[in-house]
Amino acid sequence: MERPNFRGYMKILVLDILHEPKHGYGIMSELERLYGIRLSAGTVYPILSSLRRSGLIEVAETGARDRKTYVITEKGRKYLKGHAEELEEAKRRMRAYKAFLELGGDELKAAFRELFESVDKLTEEQKAKIRELFTGCARELRLILLGGE
Repeated sequence: MERPNFRGYMKILVLDILHEPKHGYGIMSELERLYGIRLSAGTVYPILSSLRRSGLIEVAETGARDRKTYVITEKGRKYLKGHAEELEEAKRRMRAYKAFLELGGDELKAAFRELFESVDKLTEEQKAKIRELFTGCARELRLILLGGE
């Protein structure tokens, strides 16, 4: 199972987190705490650079080992205000993703990844069992979602 494409949401979520000064690691930790998403430094720092170039955030201070702390600017606050619906949609989707992970979504994602990597090596018997499993699982999920037993 593939994670929904949240790339477009990351800038606005990072911007929203920066109402209080944070450094890159603090931003990554906050995103994981709030939404269950783990971003690498290679993802977060380009987002910070882009937000900074746009004037939406600024460096609040540079600490030990050149660790920069970022904070939202007035322009960034106005941007968030003007994009309130987009921000709320991003938060809603990310909370749903976190709930999915808490229901066992990580385990399911790992199993699907393993299946995808070995699908061309499966026997016909294995394929039939997996097809039966998927069909039954999909039916059960739909029943649960509809409030049935």
